[in-house]
Amino acid sequence: MAQATTTAEPITGWQIDSAHSGIDFSVRHLMISTVRGRFGSVSGMAGSLDAAGGVPTLEVTIDPASINTGNEQRDTHLRSADFFDVETYPEMTFRATGIDGDLNGEFTLTGDLTVRDVTKPISFAVEANGVTVDPWGNRRAGYSAHGKLSRSAYGLTWNQLLEAGGVTVGDDVKFTVDVALTQPMG
Repeated sequence: MAQATTTAEPITGWQIDSAHSGIDFSVRHLMISTVRGRFGSVSGMAGSLDAAGGVPTLEVTIDPASINTGNEQRDTHLRSADFFDVETYPEMTFRATGIDGDLNGEFTLTGDLTVRDVTKPISFAVEANGVTVDPWGNRRAGYSAHGKLSRSAYGLTWNQLLEAGGVTVGDDVKFTVDVALTQPMG
């Protein structure tokens, strides 16, 4: 059985394995509880990820219609014009602009996140989970990341005031990204 290892080489020519990647998020609801959800459709490529220098090439596309919070009524509302407006904005994107740290361990990844045609810089902590070869001879690499963003900064401002004070949906969104990359046999 092959062990996952770290790699000393740059990550180049890899594709995101959509079947084994996803973005989980959480946001406060009614100021007292937390709602969790997931974007299940994540795709993209890592043309070049190298902490040694240069601008990384990492492009990720997220399908906002793939949102799943475990409640269909809420998911339908999140897909509507009040939130992601998936009819008008069928994708969210992330494009890397920099890496700081150990690509084989822990590092900070910076880039531009676009949601509803609003693009803002974002940084998050990433941990390399190693590289392995699958049973079909393809190389695979895994990464986990986490961070926080302000949903209102991206135009996601729908809310309702509560009688006792506060709002229905919190502004801070915490997220965790798990990405598997694959490099087909060449």
